[in-house]
Amino acid sequence: MTKVAVIGVGYLGQHHARIFSELTECELVAVVDVAPERAAEIAAKHGCRAETDFRKVIADVDAASIVVPTVAHFGVAIEFLRSGKDLLIEKPFTTTVSEGVALLREAQKSGSVLQVGHIERFNPGVAELLGHYKSPTLIETQRRAPYNPRGTDVDVTLDLMIHDIDIIRTIAKSKVRSVRAAGECVVNDTLDIASAWIEFESGCVAHATASRLSSDRMRRVRIFERERVISLDFQTQHVTVKTRLEGGIHTETIQPQPVEPLRAELVSFLDCVRTRRQPVVTGDDGLEALKVALKVSELVKGRISTP
Repeated sequence: MTKVAVIGVGYLGQHHARIFSELTECELVAVVDVAPERAAEIAAKHGCRAETDFRKVIADVDAASIVVPTVAHFGVAIEFLRSGKDLLIEKPFTTTVSEGVALLREAQKSGSVLQVGHIERFNPGVAELLGHYKSPTLIETQRRAPYNPRGTDVDVTLDLMIHDIDIIRTIAKSKVRSVRAAGECVVNDTLDIASAWIEFESGCVAHATASRLSSDRMRRVRIFERERVISLDFQTQHVTVKTRLEGGIHTETIQPQPVEPLRAELVSFLDCVRTRRQPVVTGDDGLEALKVALKVSELVKGRISTP
């Protein structure tokens, strides 16, 4: 049985701990949080050990979920990888490309499984979506959320848009040729709203928008092909396929069997640990999505800092 720990049990980490504690294929050995009372609370709820220093659990586990703030990903992950442990690192992978490259090298050296937590890949609607398109020419994504101080330590590109960048890359299956972007810092010193136009070598173009200043929530992707549009609402997990026919438009709505994406993600991670297969979302995937997100931030900040 795989022995696991969760490092960081805040808003998202508490759910990693909950799911691991419910799965029969692993044992939740410990939860770690810099806030002693928080670590104790979550540990008591799931019958495991509480620690405030992640180094104290490295020797006792086979694998871990790293769910600390992004700025701490590298410092925590590198020590687990140097000890040969398998890791799931929440998105965004790291704060810089150089940190991501260093983690990939260390994982390769130690033979560790390294998965990045792009949870939308485990949305059942995404699996359905990926089975319907053929030759996309345009991809459009929209991701809006009401303001929440949590996550504002990083740009909206790393907080929200990076989900869609990963999905766009998965759909396009091509190298990025160029990126254009616009956006603004409204409430925070970090970007709160951004739009990006991404062109791929295949000729496919993607337009991604993300905002954390919305009055409502929206998470949607649309794929345009000649004579067909395939769309997915991430929240309802509905897939809609509109096809042009001789007599008009044929609309098909598909509702996949609902699942909890995080549970599916963690089950998949544990299977990779057991079988040593490649994760659905590899460290390379996480790094490539990070590169695009950072490029968008760089372009936007260059525009708004220019008089």
